[in-house]
Amino acid sequence: MDSSLNARRRSRELREIAEERVDVLVVGLGATGAGAALDAATRGLSVAAIDAHDLAFGTSRWSSKLVHGGLRYLAKGQVDVAYESAVERGILLRTTAPHLVKAHPYVLPLTKEVSRRQAALVMSGYRLGDGLRAAARTPRRLLPGPTQLNASRAHTLAPILSQDGLRGALLSWDGRLLDDARLVVAIARTAAAHGARVLTRCRALRLTDRGAQVRDELTGEEFTIRAGAVINATGVWAGTLDPQVKLRPSRGTHLVLAPGTLPGLIAGMHLPIPGETNRFALVLPQRDGRIYVGLTDEPVDGPVPDVPEAPEEDVRTLLEVLNGVLEAPVTREAVAGAYAGLRPLLGADGRTADLSRRHAVLSDGALVTVVGGKLTTYRRMAEDAVDRAVSSGKLRAGRSRTRRTPLVGAGPQPSGVPPRLAERYGSEAESVHELVKAYPEEAGLGITKGELLWSVRHEGALDEGDLLDRRTRIGLVKQDRDRALSATRAVLAESIPT
Repeated sequence: MDSSLNARRRSRELREIAEERVDVLVVGLGATGAGAALDAATRGLSVAAIDAHDLAFGTSRWSSKLVHGGLRYLAKGQVDVAYESAVERGILLRTTAPHLVKAHPYVLPLTKEVSRRQAALVMSGYRLGDGLRAAARTPRRLLPGPTQLNASRAHTLAPILSQDGLRGALLSWDGRLLDDARLVVAIARTAAAHGARVLTRCRALRLTDRGAQVRDELTGEEFTIRAGAVINATGVWAGTLDPQVKLRPSRGTHLVLAPGTLPGLIAGMHLPIPGETNRFALVLPQRDGRIYVGLTDEPVDGPVPDVPEAPEEDVRTLLEVLNGVLEAPVTREAVAGAYAGLRPLLGADGRTADLSRRHAVLSDGALVTVVGGKLTTYRRMAEDAVDRAVSSGKLRAGRSRTRRTPLVGAGPQPSGVPPRLAERYGSEAESVHELVKAYPEEAGLGITKGELLWSVRHEGALDEGDLLDRRTRIGLVKQDRDRALSATRAVLAESIPT
């Protein structure tokens, strides 16, 4: 079946699900929900997957873009969580998304504030993490091991570092996503290719273990979706649909620095947070020239907003940590944008930074809720949720197949296309390139009108927010978003057959 998602397919499948009963209804189309739709569909189950907004509208698009081996969890003694992360990282690197997930180097500067004892402990942790890589059977050619650098080599990878007291750096490698929202789009489209009905702008008003009352947010029409089992994968909003779920959301804020702010930076950076033993800030250079700096971990009380705001106190905190290692400080004016995401942590006492990133699958009859976890382990979370749905709903299905199911774009990589397109679209890059040649006008950050058209025709984009904020990340910086609006609206206004 075709993997393309678009307005025409949405309209047709909305009519169909209002008249049919599906085996599994998935609510929420972040990484875990899209993953559950794919998992269920590849087992031969009929699936409807809905979201009140868009693919990757919530937490899944606000990550650090890391696909990591769980080193932080290893430091806390959570060996099972760390091992699970290492296994899932390997699956993404080797099989399911090698076009979107690559190894990336990170340096931890050995400044005066990092004692030799602390450096030795961190390097021991890196080596244990490399042991997890080996245990997960991820080959070293895909993920090199850690090493220590002298000051000269450290400065080559990160020339913006202050040389005052710099005695070198620790170099480590981990998985890195080109774009977290693009991963979700690929998962959802792969689910659609296996027969799942993937429907955005459909809000679940009420859930039972046999379906949901749903509203089409584009027309206001309400209808019922009947199902053998229901999976609530709405992340930090899970408690609004399942009262048994108690979460303690945690806010993670990132700064977006404009291209050229940290000139010459090749590697990412791990920066120890003062007063913390196992927490690090991250400096993450992006392919578009921007640089992300994160990551806070602050509890959030009260109602959960659709789009969290990055508070000024988080901006100041991150700048202080960053400027502690730089030769030339980054000013507040150099921060072009900021974003914040909410982690759906299972409720408990204590600091959110100390809460486990384990996931949990809860059930009430055939209503299954999956919460907790992290982006790296979305596939395992989805598998566990579908296992429970199959059992609770007494559905006939085999075991999960998603360990060996490549995502859209993971096939043979084409030659003769621009490298940027190959990185973003994988095996589909040649088809995208044909559209780019026909519509080469730039919208922003090197992204063309042809790519926006591809997103409308094949990736389910319905409005300018879908295009600017999720299919591309132009919208992270307001000035870039404003400049791209005209081209985006022109694409949406054109009557082009899908």
